[in-house]
Amino acid sequence: MSAPRGPRDLLAEARRHRLFSAAAWSVGTADGIVDSGHLGTRRWGGPALDGTELWDLASVTKPVVGLVVLVLAERGALALTDPIEELLPAYRGTDKARITVGQLLAHTSGLPGGVPLYRSSPTRRELLEGLHALPLATRPGTAVWYSSAGFILLGLIAEAAGGQPLDALVTHLVGDPLGLTGLTFAPRGDDRAHAVSTEHCDWRGHVVTGEVHDENAVVLGGVAGHAGLFAPLADLERLGAALVRGGDGLLGPAAFRQMTKCHTEGLNLRRCLGWQGQDPVGSPVGGAMGPDSYGHTGFTGTSLWVDPAAGRFHVLLANRVHPRRDGKRFPAVRRAFHHRAARLGADPGLP
Repeated sequence: MSAPRGPRDLLAEARRHRLFSAAAWSVGTADGIVDSGHLGTRRWGGPALDGTELWDLASVTKPVVGLVVLVLAERGALALTDPIEELLPAYRGTDKARITVGQLLAHTSGLPGGVPLYRSSPTRRELLEGLHALPLATRPGTAVWYSSAGFILLGLIAEAAGGQPLDALVTHLVGDPLGLTGLTFAPRGDDRAHAVSTEHCDWRGHVVTGEVHDENAVVLGGVAGHAGLFAPLADLERLGAALVRGGDGLLGPAAFRQMTKCHTEGLNLRRCLGWQGQDPVGSPVGGAMGPDSYGHTGFTGTSLWVDPAAGRFHVLLANRVHPRRDGKRFPAVRRAFHHRAARLGADPGLP
């Protein structure tokens, strides 16, 4: 691909190469939007985007659920040092009993990563039983091992401590305070039809639209700690702006500092609580963000990244798994997007 000037040109060029059918983006500060837009169609051959579409956030669900857990901790409903067994008694006597909430949030629990539990566990009860029996990959606290299984547990912990279903907790503790009117698990009706399509899923036998892409989340009913949230671009902008403002409307200053600092110094990857830190090598957003930046990506092609030193947030939404999940070229586009986004307003050659 040629070297486009700004985000729109970059993403339009990537779409011409059929890396995705749709993209939306935003770069902003606490005071407003620096650049934003959308392009493409909800699916190949489908209607054009109008900017209000729902996007399957995939693993960007994780830091939102992390925010729920941290709000509950700030309110005294749980502590980051609590072991799993105190919040989920079914885990007493297992190898996971003494894993702490903080270790789950920082991906140092020792639970393995993308385990396709759905293949042998076709019901919610069976999948949760499979999670209960899942052996640890490492000793807790000794390594960062990105784990969706750990965030499924965090969703259960949030429900136990918060006394409500996870979808209600996300709405009451994150969505309502920030005015995220489109943030939802399991869209229905017109909202579902207005979602951007993801993969043609052989397991389900159709192109997935408005239904969570992640198969483990499907078996769990579409509401889970690791995946399942949908949102329009505007909601990601509001969340990004709140984070740039230091958690305004969500967390107090001390809890926000605890969330955004690195909790894995000396280990293999930098992790905050619920968020990925900026690794000096191999960062999904490249090297343009500051060393204290943090964010999260989603397998479907989504990301939210915050650079506190620059006072900016960056949102990129794309359906890179449409119609198939062979998007090996997309990570380079994501890095290029963040490089150009970081230069917006500072480089005379960019808008």
